[in-house]
Amino acid sequence: MLVVTEPDPELPPPPMELIPSDVTVVEVGATPTDEQLTGAQVLYIWDHRFAELGPLLRRAPDVRWVHAASVGVNRLLCPELAAVTLTNSRGVFDIPIAEWVIGAVLSHVKGLDASLALQREHRWQYRTTGRLAGTRAAVVGTGSIGRTIAERLVRLDVDITLVGRAAREDPQFGSVRASTELASVTADVDLLVLAAPLTPATTALVGAEVLRALGPRGFLVNVGRGPTVVETDLVVALHSGTIAGAALDVFEVEPLPAESPLWSIPNVLVSPHMSGDYVGFEVDMVRVFTDNLGRWLRGEPLHNIVDPALGYVPN
Repeated sequence: MLVVTEPDPELPPPPMELIPSDVTVVEVGATPTDEQLTGAQVLYIWDHRFAELGPLLRRAPDVRWVHAASVGVNRLLCPELAAVTLTNSRGVFDIPIAEWVIGAVLSHVKGLDASLALQREHRWQYRTTGRLAGTRAAVVGTGSIGRTIAERLVRLDVDITLVGRAAREDPQFGSVRASTELASVTADVDLLVLAAPLTPATTALVGAEVLRALGPRGFLVNVGRGPTVVETDLVVALHSGTIAGAALDVFEVEPLPAESPLWSIPNVLVSPHMSGDYVGFEVDMVRVFTDNLGRWLRGEPLHNIVDPALGYVPN
């Protein structure tokens, strides 16, 4: 077995002690040697920034399974995956990301940023705020993260419309709207939550037309992938009051450049791609892998198999 990881002082290392002792583990950096790759059957991609899977697989002909310690796998998609199985860490971040979304939305609706600003000024200023109950939200992304967000918003009396790759009926949420209809869907909601993987269909999905449809009372949340939003259009919409605000955990360029206007626009929350990270998440990620590793060793079907043509795990 092989662990591919690139040192990142901001992230905890994988707790390799959770991997069974009878499994040979070779920990490598971003550029492993041919000797390290010899005989490797499994690649465990710990670094979510890793983007050289194709060249690596060409040098490791014995690899049959690649597991990503992330949910998004767009950086890993390559023609060489046709000969191997790709799995991801779906499920680990569902609840934490949903909690982050709810926190961001409640902060916006209840004006907590304004309360904190007044507190810093030692100002007692009475005012009224909004209500989340009774609002309407569109959640783009029908995978486990999007569905968990939708489930928890429903518990807070938010009316939910799910938006997916294609229109269909869902036993839990009713009619799922197609992402090609997003502008018309957005015109009927107060909150637009993006939790979709990055695919050709979701790249630049939210631009000026969708933002205009969201309107001056609308609030955008993005916990999916940065390139889903046309960032220049978003900046214009925020500056002009086309939408009321945004909570952003992902961006077109990461880290977000210091000169980005998003840092200083009022009613914008900037979060450094950490909405799903919680104390102990690295342990849970390795446990997802070791569960699949046991299945692999026993010859059983793996969980969380990614369809490379789609770029995510089909429901």
